[in-house]
Amino acid sequence: MSLSKSKLKYIRSLKDKKHRTEHGTFVAEGNKLIADLLPHIKCQLLVATPNYLQGIDTSLAEEVIEVKQDQLDQASFLQNPQQAIAVFYQQKSETEINLKEDLILALDGVQDPGNLGTIVRVADWYGIKHIICSNDTADIYNPKVVQATMGAIARVNLQYTDLEYFLKESNEYPIYGTLLDGENMYEQHITSNGIIVMGNEGNGIRPEIAKLITKKLFIPNYPLGELTSESLNVSIATAIVCAEFRRRVF
Repeated sequence: MSLSKSKLKYIRSLKDKKHRTEHGTFVAEGNKLIADLLPHIKCQLLVATPNYLQGIDTSLAEEVIEVKQDQLDQASFLQNPQQAIAVFYQQKSETEINLKEDLILALDGVQDPGNLGTIVRVADWYGIKHIICSNDTADIYNPKVVQATMGAIARVNLQYTDLEYFLKESNEYPIYGTLLDGENMYEQHITSNGIIVMGNEGNGIRPEIAKLITKKLFIPNYPLGELTSESLNVSIATAIVCAEFRRRVF
């Protein structure tokens, strides 16, 4: 079987958010990533080489097309295509957030797809099941984001909303944020529940969001007071903060 021009055009169209939204689907690439997603997210289409299909439960996909590597290369968004590309259905949130018990992340305008994907992966590692995103945060179903999650997209729930409104409605619970005028994170009392706000790569947390934060935190450099980089990459900062919050639980 070969990949028809219409199927190829469909897969390639999913690079754009407009078409992803229209079809309610997204693309994932790579041998391991697809294998990780298949048991958890409904798969519309799996396109792969014979060697890859031998080790996969193909019944998990609605449609399977066996192709040669050169055809797969035409559909791929990667510089170095692997042996499979798949189209999955976008997930609808079915779980509710319980801020009395849950620790969640809130992202204020995180734009870089690699950063968002890494943050989702970090959340998965530290058992954070929910991420609330401002409407201008990068799209979770962008192919670059999906790749960067390394399968964590199947286990972490993302919701896009008016972040300012969400925080106002949640102000009975702790709202933490990383800010340059915050207090040393390692010296502050922190809780096992609440919201951790992380800001945009270039501008940080917006003023209207910052005023809703009840506990401003700062990740100190070492040694204190010495000239150093102006700030940390947002995905690295998220990993450091999540690690400290979870360390306090043990």
